[in-house]
This record gives sequence, C-alpha cells and structure tokens, in this order.
Amino acid sequence: MKNYVWVLALSMSLPLFNATAQEAPVAEEPVGYQFTDTKFLPTTPIKNQAQSGTCWSFAGTALLENELLRMGKPEYDLSEMWIVRHCYLDKIERFVRYHATCELAGGGGVVDVPYVAANYGLVPESVYMGLNYGYDKHNHNELDIVMRSFGEAIARSKKPTTAWRAAAMGIIDAYLGEAPETFVYEGKEYTPETFAASLGLNMDDYVCISSFTHHPFYTQFAVEVPDNWLHGMSYNVPLDELQQIVDEAIDGGYSVLWAADVSEKGFNRKAGFMVCPAEIKADDMSEGEWLNWSKMTDREREEARYKLDKPGAELDVTQELRQIAYDNYETTDDHGMLLVGKAVDQIGNKYYKVKNSWSTANGFDGYYYASVPYFRYKTICVVVNKNAISKDLRNKMGIK
Repeated sequence: MKNYVWVLALSMSLPLFNATAQEAPVAEEPVGYQFTDTKFLPTTPIKNQAQSGTCWSFAGTALLENELLRMGKPEYDLSEMWIVRHCYLDKIERFVRYHATCELAGGGGVVDVPYVAANYGLVPESVYMGLNYGYDKHNHNELDIVMRSFGEAIARSKKPTTAWRAAAMGIIDAYLGEAPETFVYEGKEYTPETFAASLGLNMDDYVCISSFTHHPFYTQFAVEVPDNWLHGMSYNVPLDELQQIVDEAIDGGYSVLWAADVSEKGFNRKAGFMVCPAEIKADDMSEGEWLNWSKMTDREREEARYKLDKPGAELDVTQELRQIAYDNYETTDDHGMLLVGKAVDQIGNKYYKVKNSWSTANGFDGYYYASVPYFRYKTICVVVNKNAISKDLRNKMGIK
C-alpha cells in the first residue's frame, strides 16, 4: 500500500496536460568521426595476421596483389608465409654470421616481399598456408622463441657445425610446412620461380622512399630501424615530396606500402582512425574555457587533447618536427599497412584509406583512416611502383 500511495502522489505532482510545457532536452550523442571515401582502389580481401608479427609480409603481398588488379589481371591470393619462411632462413644465416648482434625475430621490412619474390619466387596461398602446427590462424609465439633460442645457441658456440642450417630449416618446416619444389595451380604446373614470372611483375619497379634530415636529400640510405635486417635502401626526399609521391600514386591507381608508427595516442585501434590532434592553446579558447583549462593538471590536459570524440584541428607537421620524433625514439617502426585510397571527415580533414591485416573485426571492416598530418609525422618509409612517380621527381631522385 505504501508503494501505491507513493506512485500516485508522484503522478499527481505532475500536470496531466500542459500545452505550453517543453520537452526535456535530449542529450546529444557524441559526433564521432565520419569518413567519406573520395578514392578507393581495387583491392583484394582483408586478411588476418592473427598472433604473428608478419604485418610486413601481409602488406607486401597485398601490394603485389593490388598491382596485379591494376594491370587488369585476375584476383590472386599470394602466400604471406612463403615470404616469412625465406626471410626467417636468411635472417638466421645473417644472425649467426654477425655473432648474434643483429635482428632475429618475426618482424620484417618493407623491402622483404620484393626481395623474396626476386630470389625465391612466389606461390599461391592455397599451396603454402604456413599452418603446420594445429591452429587455423597464424600464431608465431612459439616459433619466434624457438628460432631466436636456436640462433643464439649457434651464434655463441665456439665452432658451429655443418648441420645447423639443415636444423634451422627443419624448425621452419615443422611450423610452416615444407617448401614445394613444384605445384599445380589452375591446371598448370609451376615452380615458385616460374609462377612468379608468370605474374608479369618486375620487382625492380618497386622502390622504397623515406624523408629524414640526418641523410642528404636525393641520396639513398638504409633506414635505421631494427626490422630492416636486409639494410634495404630508401630514396630520401623532402617531406612535401614524399606526400606528393603518395598522393599522385593513389590518384594514378597505384597502392602504396606504408611502414609507420601506430603506438601514438592518436591511433584508435577500435574506432579505426589515426590522427594527430593539435596542441590546445590559450588563443583558441574563450575566457571561461581558459579559466577551466588553467585549473587542469598536465594529465587532464593530455586527456582532453586526445579525447578524440570528434574531428578537430591537427598538428602542422614540419620536417623538423618529424625528425625530432624519429631521433628521440618517439616514432618507431611498428606496423606495415597498405594505402588504398583517400577520404575526408565531416569537417573536411583529409585522410588516406588504409588496408590493414587485423581481420575485418577491427576498424571499418578491416580498413582504417590515417589523417595526412599523421602520415607526415609517423611514416617510416613507403614502397611504390616507380612508374607512379612523376618524371621530374624520378630525375631528382636518380631513379631510372
């Protein structure tokens, strides 16, 4: 009975009808980031590297697959683990010869896929899936530990035997599977070399480009990151020209392999975008906003800057700012992806559309959006078909 009286009293305290009463304000939903594609190149389906540090192989093979589409050829699904296999065997060779003073891990560089294709050929995914350890998705946690431990044992022995190379191959065979000498694909027999040749791709067409001031512009240098175990050379150009090369490549129908840092606070893995919010300054605030801002701790100000609930102003990324971030280890070589288009957000900020290798469950069905400032700030290097570069820039870079 008490409950009934309370409900009745509450209801009687409200007007039964009031023509002039205003509805209670509805809280606005967060604006969020909304993207509109302005260019989207033909591309093969999103894949999943799962628990393996092989983004570089997925991005590199995706580049070649897209190149085949651009050339008007059928859709191919190339084997990423074929690339990983040969890189691991070549890495451990160098690791032993360098007495364990170089890199030996699952990571790799942007030039690794063209390197393997030129030296060992290519195979379709159906021929070499690299899942020889009882899982239906890639998981290299054990493989990476075993290879590193084995390499260290050999490199630190007083006198390596003649058997260690065969033993290293045995490890790779056990986890990824034995390499086929020949195989049949769509009714025709190939070797890895003849299959690669049949695709009509010229690995000499793919060039690596970067932009740092600790080396002269328009020269080549090996980007100093641990995963560049091949010491692959990059052409060094000013930052504006690096962006120009990427813009013109995408506009011309060429995908671009992108090595970048994804450890930034502006990288939102779940929401699928990468931005570099501008620093909040007093000149951009009202008096009341500045009063509240001045009372915040440094941590609260950082959280406000990276709230990322809607698009806003981004950093003006200069060559100097980019270099500082690389020199102080703020920018690191974290991830390989593929640039496959362009987009804008709802206030007109420009982005690159990014094909990732984290399955379709992440981002926008597997795709991400990287703002132009983020690209300028956090790019390590890119790989692109040299024919996508304007003649004037090729001449300045010394590319034939």
